[in-house]
Amino acid sequence: MNRMNKTIMDAFTFRHACKKFDPAKIIPQNDFDTILQVARLSPSSFGFEPWKLVVLQDKTIQKKLFPFAWGARNSLNGASHFIVLLARKKVDTSYDSAYITHIMNDIQKLPEDSMSARREMFKNFQQNDFKLLENDRALFDWASKQTYIVLANMLTAAALLGIDSCPIEGFNQEAVNRLFAEENVFDSEHFGVSLMAGFGYRAEAPHHEKSRQALDDLILWK
Repeated sequence: MNRMNKTIMDAFTFRHACKKFDPAKIIPQNDFDTILQVARLSPSSFGFEPWKLVVLQDKTIQKKLFPFAWGARNSLNGASHFIVLLARKKVDTSYDSAYITHIMNDIQKLPEDSMSARREMFKNFQQNDFKLLENDRALFDWASKQTYIVLANMLTAAALLGIDSCPIEGFNQEAVNRLFAEENVFDSEHFGVSLMAGFGYRAEAPHHEKSRQALDDLILWK
């Protein structure tokens, strides 16, 4: 195993869902900025980036979140940084939305003829290939799945930097969305909560070694 391979494997061995963070240890700004840049550079379907990240620093809102997010309590009690990953709703992700036009025009800087062709391809993908236009939830779930790519990259980057993390799905989605809307954390017409994550430094070593299936049980060679 060469040095690069070992660095990667060491990071994935180090990473675990941290259940107890040390509240006295704060992630250096430069390291946290790197984690956020990794999120920004993550891939997305058609390059449309159907997400937004909230770095939730407001302690009052964190306290209100506590009853609705049982999986987040350990992170809220000690993580250096707490992130909420939002997925865009149908108003932004439908092939004919203003947001998709903005991405193609202002971010990807496509010429008009390329934009038209790409929009038609995206329409066919949504309408026929993945059948995402049948209901609003289908499009939200499509966007939400992509936030997991962002989170996975952030978890890996953190591990490479020796920073612990905990991905979080343990929350009441409806109650959390309502709370964040009431607190003006985000525009609920355009976004919904997909998942959360805490980042910081472990207060104690993991209690158990990683348990994973053998590679031969996971991989099919055809």
